[in-house]
Amino acid sequence: MRMKKPYIATLDEVRISRQGENVIIQYIEPNVRTTYLTIGPEVQAMTDQEILERHNQLLRAQQQMASEYEHIAIEIPPGRPQIKYFEPGDQWTPRGDVLRCVIEDGGPDGEAVIYIDDHELSLKDFGRLLVTYAGWGMRIIFVPDDRIDEDAEIVICDRDDR
Repeated sequence: MRMKKPYIATLDEVRISRQGENVIIQYIEPNVRTTYLTIGPEVQAMTDQEILERHNQLLRAQQQMASEYEHIAIEIPPGRPQIKYFEPGDQWTPRGDVLRCVIEDGGPDGEAVIYIDDHELSLKDFGRLLVTYAGWGMRIIFVPDDRIDEDAEIVICDRDDR
C-alpha cells in the first residue's frame, strides 16, 4: 500500500520522540510517512506542542510553495540524448521530464525491454531511471512506435463510453 504524505496534525494524531537534536513524528493513522526533523540542541527544551507547530508550519510552507509552482515539462528535442548515464549511481537518468520510448518483448522470460534513443533498458534499469522522480506522478501515453516524436491527441473518457 502506498504511504500517505504527512499532514497538518494535532497532538492526539501523532507520537513525538527525540533523538539528540532530532525529532521523529509518527502519525497514529497507519500508512502515513514518518517525519524526521533536525531542530538542534533546543529540541530538548521544546514541548511536544512547540515541535508539532514547527512541523505544521513546514507543511503549510510546502503547501504554499506547491500551490504557486507551475510545472512546465521539458522534452528533449528528437535527435538529442534523452537520458544520460550517472556513473556514481550506476544508473541511467532522464535529461528532461518527457521520455519517448519503444517497448519490445525480447527480455528474459518475455520481460519487456524499453528502448530510449539507442539504449536498451531492462525493466530493472528502467525502474531505477524512474526512481529519479520518486514522489512525483506520471502519465504514460501509448502511441504507435513510428509516432513517438509527434504530439498525441488525448481524449479524456472511459473507453466503454466511446
